[in-house]
Amino acid sequence: MPETAAGSRSLVGLGLVICGVTIILDQISKWVFLDIVQSANGTIEVTGFFNLVMVWNRGVSFGMFSDHAELGRWGLSGLALAITIGLFFWLRKVGHWMLAMALGLVMGGAVGNVIDRVRFGAVFDFLDLHAAGYHWPAFNVADSAIVVGVGLILLDGLLNNTDKAA
Repeated sequence: MPETAAGSRSLVGLGLVICGVTIILDQISKWVFLDIVQSANGTIEVTGFFNLVMVWNRGVSFGMFSDHAELGRWGLSGLALAITIGLFFWLRKVGHWMLAMALGLVMGGAVGNVIDRVRFGAVFDFLDLHAAGYHWPAFNVADSAIVVGVGLILLDGLLNNTDKAA
């Protein structure tokens, strides 16, 4: 078997392992913190700039489209799964470990949030950062994985650009 095919399979495996670990970490963190935060009436101040909160996001980033509950639940879940399938096909063609990891993070984050939408009708966000009176919208492990994954995709594009277009 050619080395490139074997290498490609190992990169797909790396991406799928990262995806699976991301889903597991996301769901465990949500399971643990939902119980903890719910027991504390929805908010736990951890530091002067970080809280654990209970936020149910029925929309997408920053709560956009949250007015359409069923569209958000099923439409956004379907869209996230379609994107995940597309990312899987991209993963099958990657040539760099960083891109394989990045796609795994994005896929795992997307699936983690889809699980919430199907189970609860909304995504459970619990991490709340704030400073100088400004609160960043609450987020979770899946959201963090997506952001880091997208950042790595961009970084990979800058560092591993093999297209030498004129």
